[in-house]
Order: sequence, then C-alpha cells, then structure tokens
Amino acid sequence: MSGLRCLPLAWRKFRQAVHTAAIVRELGTAKTSIRMQAYSFTSTDIAKALIDAKKRGVQVEAVLDKSNRTAQYSGATFLLNQGCDVRIDARHAIAHNKIILIDDRTIITGSFNFTKAAEESNAENLLVIRDNPRLMERYQANFREHQAHGEAYTGPAKAEATSTPEAEPAHPGRYVGSKNSAVYHLPGCKDVEKISPSNRVEYDEPPPGKRLHKGCPR
Repeated sequence: MSGLRCLPLAWRKFRQAVHTAAIVRELGTAKTSIRMQAYSFTSTDIAKALIDAKKRGVQVEAVLDKSNRTAQYSGATFLLNQGCDVRIDARHAIAHNKIILIDDRTIITGSFNFTKAAEESNAENLLVIRDNPRLMERYQANFREHQAHGEAYTGPAKAEATSTPEAEPAHPGRYVGSKNSAVYHLPGCKDVEKISPSNRVEYDEPPPGKRLHKGCPR
C-alpha cells in the first residue's frame, strides 16, 4: 500500500520538472549565441543555465516584457549583472513572446513562461525545433524587431553585481489577487501585503473576470 501512495507523488515531481529541465538541457548545448524573449522570467534554474552559457563564451541577449522592470532583484537583473544584453519591450500592452533561439539552429517556443509558477501550477506546452533554417530566419527577424525598439534595462538601483536569485520574491513581475476579491494587483502594489498568504493567488497574465485595483501604481 505504501508503494501505491508514493507513486502519484513521484510522478507529480517528475511532471513538474520536465519543462524547465528540457530548457536547461538545450541551453547547455549552446556554443555561440542564445537569444531569449520572455513575458515573465523568474526561473532560477533557467537563469543559471543562461549564465553558465555566458561563462562558456556564448553571447546571451534577452528581450523581456516591462513587468520585469521591478524594484526587486529579478532574473533580468541577474542577467544584466553578468554582462548580458537585456532590453525591455514596453511598446506593447504585453510582450507575450516565450522564445529561446540557440546557435541559429534550435528554437524553443510554446506557452511555457520561464517561471516556477508555470512549471508547478499551469497546464503548459513546450516545443523544441531543430534544423529549420527558414523558420529560424523568421524567429530571428522577430527577435531583432523587438530588440530594436526595446529599452536598455538598467536594473534595480540597489542590485548587487555578485548576487544570484536564490528564490523567487512573493510577486516578481506577476499579477497578484485574492481568492475572495474581484480585483487584481500589479507587481509591487503596496496593497498586496494586505492579502493573507492563504488567500493570495498569483497570475502570469491579467486574470479574466477581475478588474485592476484602483490603488495600484500605473
């Protein structure tokens, strides 16, 4: 009986790790370049894999949604402090791309946000495409287009260059709400602290059916 009870737990842990593990594995093969577009980026494992590539001499570039421009230490700050080119794409309501291009050869795409929440809580898909030059050309053009109008990310004022993101903050670049409320909050809204941990819910996107809290900073 004990073996039967343990099986679902073991499967659940395996399932939760599969998307991030696949991305980290592909990043480990990079030899010349990695170009990433992301909406939300708080995964410590992916951030460390990018920096490992940077230390191998791989050129690492990132174009991120404006929600990554936060006063808290983030994956964006981690990349910046390790010498990567990080841009914020604030031209759109949401820069919703989730793409990694490796060595002009491998495309990683799908619904999967590069976050712990996406790994552990969401139904997601991840697609790895290799050796399709025409498709890669289109993805590269899309990356360069958004990089061109992106703004250079300068990081939090007090970020330390030697720091690493050991754990995700309570609401890093994600929208926050309460199970018992019809409103949601922007990242960093002071009123989030009034929500009890047992009722707090985090979203990668503005939740449908809820309205933005009027006290949130715009």
